[in-house]
Amino acid sequence: MVLKAGKKEISIITNLAILMWNNHSFHELFNEFSEVLSKGNAQFFLKYENGTPIGFAQCQLRYDYVEGTKTTPVGYLEGIYVKENYRNKGYAKELLAACEAWAKDNGCQEFASDCEINNINSIQFHKAMNFTEANKIICFTKNL
Repeated sequence: MVLKAGKKEISIITNLAILMWNNHSFHELFNEFSEVLSKGNAQFFLKYENGTPIGFAQCQLRYDYVEGTKTTPVGYLEGIYVKENYRNKGYAKELLAACEAWAKDNGCQEFASDCEINNINSIQFHKAMNFTEANKIICFTKNL
């Protein structure tokens, strides 16, 4: 089952998220997720199997320009993760569907996402979920 997650589930979400975003600390993600939820324009969903949390998705409303979209707000998939042993069972699709329904309920006509240019698994997932590639970009930085 997929359930909406709130502040009391932030630790559960963070424990799953650290498996995907392992270049962050638990503390960093926990604080970020707490702040995101307090703003009210985002939602987390948890996927459970036999009472065990095995995946999550984070979506939010974006009011700034989102590449390839024409309306505002846009529902945006910020992150989605399913534990490796539970993949290829349609669980990510269920999580995405919950995010899309939430976005639609919040007035969105479009839904978007992004991924790293070399993340082949994520690219394949997005294409399988009927996303259309809007653009490819490479970001640059330098110290001043």
